[in-house]
Amino acid sequence: MHEMSLTESVVEILCEEAHRQGFSRVRTVWLEIGELSGVEPDAMEFCFDVVTRGTLAEGARLEIVRTAGQGWCLACEKDVALAERFGACPECGGHKVQMTAGDEMRVKELEVE
Repeated sequence: MHEMSLTESVVEILCEEAHRQGFSRVRTVWLEIGELSGVEPDAMEFCFDVVTRGTLAEGARLEIVRTAGQGWCLACEKDVALAERFGACPECGGHKVQMTAGDEMRVKELEVE
């Protein structure tokens, strides 16, 4: 389950930002996860509850914002929606599609004290 190590990295980011910005508690974390990232949101929620115990984020709410897969079709020269990695272009059926969004994971926003 790589979600555990990803969640540990999120908590490290929270601690670094707390030190940098001077807050002592995290109330809510908005985490943006791309639909093509391979990250399971349910597993992230479970791991978040476990990993945040004893940290400045203990008891914090995790809000997951899903982002859609997007790509640039080299044949059509269009932005297209992607439902899977390395999928065909929904416009022309070609496979020369460069993914431009949907594989990211980032801390989008924090509510802190």
